[in-house]
Amino acid sequence: MVSRFPPALDTAQQAELKTAVQATPAASGIGLANWNWKVVRQFVQERFGRMLSRSSCWNYLQRLGFVVKRPKKRFLKADAAKREAFVAAYAALRAEVQTTGAKIIFVDEGHFRADAELRAKWVLRGEPAFADSSSPKFGEKATYYSGVCLETGEVDAMTVTENCTAETSVASLQQLRAKYRESLIVIWDNGPAHRGPAMREYLATPGLNVRLVALPAYSPDFNPDEAIWDWAREEVTANTCFGTAAKVREQMDRFFAVLAERTAEVKQRCRKELQAQADALMVAAS
Repeated sequence: MVSRFPPALDTAQQAELKTAVQATPAASGIGLANWNWKVVRQFVQERFGRMLSRSSCWNYLQRLGFVVKRPKKRFLKADAAKREAFVAAYAALRAEVQTTGAKIIFVDEGHFRADAELRAKWVLRGEPAFADSSSPKFGEKATYYSGVCLETGEVDAMTVTENCTAETSVASLQQLRAKYRESLIVIWDNGPAHRGPAMREYLATPGLNVRLVALPAYSPDFNPDEAIWDWAREEVTANTCFGTAAKVREQMDRFFAVLAERTAEVKQRCRKELQAQADALMVAAS
């Protein structure tokens, strides 16, 4: 007679399973990329000689404290010392602008393709999840510069129809300079589009009052503007195939237009690890 209850793992076996799932399956000798219930069952069968059902695998994962989360990249090439130094420099900039009245703006570029970008969606239990696609060309995309000021929640956006270059980066700075009267401190990465002869020539403009600050290498998590792109993909492009770049721009322009009325949400969404570390540093310094 087959038991209705799943075969139990003892305390030691559960502890071994918990340790294994915190690493990759490959670390346990299983040549697969990620843990799922089938990989858990394979691990338990190979290590303990027990065959678990799908529900039992899920039950053990939940019992051991595991939940499903969308992972964030951990950039192994990032220099910890340089990141720490940047946090200190950023905290100093924040203290500086409180007396000078300058504005700190984080800038980044984002690309939105006309094809559907797959994201998790709600469907009835047992029903498949589909996102319709007309298979537009890879080149059908809308490219934007955006800049976010965390102190005010203001967001500035500029679309470009070509690849990002020093010339398009200069155009984005010119747009920011025309919009704001304060001295500007622009923080962005050190990508090729942010340097070159055109950029050097622009920065030599008398009375420009624009200072560029480069993020440490491999540190996109330090740029709050990345949250703007995630937000747009969540509200605009998720599981939606627009077919043409023009239609993507139409929807993205509408998204950026309404951000002027959502400054509180901008400040909330865009506060990231950099701001938290700088806050802690400023509190300790005071």
